[in-house]
Amino acid sequence: MQTDKTLSKFLSLVLRHQPQLIELELDENGWTTVDELLEKANKNGKGIQLDFERLKEIVANNDKQRFTFNETFDKIRANQGHSVDIDLALSPETPPKILYHGTTEKYIFPIKKQGLKKQKRQHVHLSIDTETAIKVGTRHGKPIILKIKALDMHQNGNFFYLSKNGVWLTEKVLPEYIDFE
Repeated sequence: MQTDKTLSKFLSLVLRHQPQLIELELDENGWTTVDELLEKANKNGKGIQLDFERLKEIVANNDKQRFTFNETFDKIRANQGHSVDIDLALSPETPPKILYHGTTEKYIFPIKKQGLKKQKRQHVHLSIDTETAIKVGTRHGKPIILKIKALDMHQNGNFFYLSKNGVWLTEKVLPEYIDFE
C-alpha cells in the first residue's frame, strides 16, 4: 500500500502538472470528477490503489492543503501550483503589507536581477509567514527568506489572489519590491 506522501505527490502530479499521464480531463477551472480520478488513477496510475475514503483522508490531512473538494464531494482540484493552463476563478484581493518567499542561495543572483518569476507555474507563490517560506526554501537547500513589499506592489497596480489554502499568488515580483536583507 502506498503512503499518504506517495499518493499526495501522485495527486499533485496529475491535478497540477500532467493530467494526461492517466488520461484525466480537467475542466477550465482545474476540476475533475472524483469518479474519473479514482477510475483512471487505479487503471493508469502505475500501481496506484486509491478509493474515496483514502482520497478524503489525503485531502484532509495534507499539510499544505494542496487539494479541495467541491461542496458535494463529487469534484476535486488542486488549490494552486498548476503548470497546466487553468483559471482558478479567484478574485483579486488586497494583500498584507509584507509577504514572504522562500528560496536558496543559488537563485539569489537571478532574483536580484529579474525578480521572482512564475517559471512554469501560473503564479509566483508567497506566504503570510516566515515558517512557511522556510519550509519552501528548505526543499532546495539552505533557505533564504525574501520579504516582499506586497501592499506597495498592489498599490502600484499588481494583482494578488489568495488561494483556498492560504497561499498568496501574483504574476511576478520585480526586484524593487524585494527586501534581500
